Amino acid sequence: MTGDDIARLAYLALLLTAVGGYFVAESRANLGQNLRYALIWALIFIGVLAGVGLWNDIRDDISPRQSLVQDTGQIVLPRALDGHFYATLKMNGQPVDFIVDTGASNIVLTKEDAARVGVEMNALRFYGRAMSANGEVRTAPARIANVQLMGVHDYGVEVWVNEGEMPRSLLGNDYLQRFEKIEINRNKLILTRN
Repeated sequence: MTGDDIARLAYLALLLTAVGGYFVAESRANLGQNLRYALIWALIFIGVLAGVGLWNDIRDDISPRQSLVQDTGQIVLPRALDGHFYATLKMNGQPVDFIVDTGASNIVLTKEDAARVGVEMNALRFYGRAMSANGEVRTAPARIANVQLMGVHDYGVEVWVNEGEMPRSLLGNDYLQRFEKIEINRNKLILTRN
C-alpha cells in the first residue's frame, strides 16, 4: 500500500467515524435500530468496494484499450463492443479520440478536435467535398505538426477538418498506409511499423 492509499483509508475512517458518531449521539433511544442501519450501510460500503475492485479486473474486457507490444513494436487496437476499432492519437500533444475508418481516404477531424489541437479555425478554407452518411459536407485541409500513436511519431501530417457535425474524428487510410502492415486478427487490429 502506498502512502496515498493509507491517507485515503484514514480519511474514509475519519469520515465514517464522524457520521456514525453523529447518528449514535442523535438517537440513543433507538440504538438497536441504528445499529441495524449502520450494518446495512457497512454492507453497502463493502459492496461498493468490491464493485470497484471487480471493475479493475474486468475493465479491459468491457472497455478494451490500445496497447503497444514491446517485443515486436506492434500497436494493437482491440475491437470495441460496438464492433469498431478506436484509437487515441496525440496531435500537437493533445489526445484525440478516433474511430478507425478504412472507408475514409483521409484523417478527418471534427471542428472541436481541430480547434483543440491548434488548427487556426479562422484561416480554414472549406473548399473540399466529402460524402458522409448525412450527405455531402465541406472540408478544409490543415497540417498537424506532430502526430503520435503509442510512440510512433509522424510530422507535418495533412488532415481535413469537417465543417459539418461529426460524433468523432475519423482515422482514414492516409494515416493507416503509413504502416507496413495492417492486420485484423480476431478482435484486434494490429498495426506494424519498423
